[in-house]
Amino acid sequence: QVQLVESGGGLVQPGGSLRLSCAASGFTFANYGMSWYRQASGKERELVAAIPAFGGRTMYADSVKGRFTISRVDARNTVYLQMNSLKLEDTAVYYCNARRTVAYWGQGTQVTVSS
Repeated sequence: QVQLVESGGGLVQPGGSLRLSCAASGFTFANYGMSWYRQASGKERELVAAIPAFGGRTMYADSVKGRFTISRVDARNTVYLQMNSLKLEDTAVYYCNARRTVAYWGQGTQVTVSS
């Protein structure tokens, strides 16, 4: 059974940091490109960051470049999203995505940036 389980969300003040984790199981993690998406209330889901399988260039949405870092540890079947200098507009539910010929989604973790 495929599972993607996100964790690490929460409430943080502007300028603060959070690290999201996504633990995968039920498929060969190393063979899949991994991504983080987010969906703010009333808005469409958007791609935040992506990291390919087997190395290669990471990509980021313009809105998070220089603040967020995506990484993966294949030995742990886990992908991370380090989020620094958080802004109010980063508030959203963050979703983990695994993609090869099919795509899998996690259930999401809430990130709220508020003073």
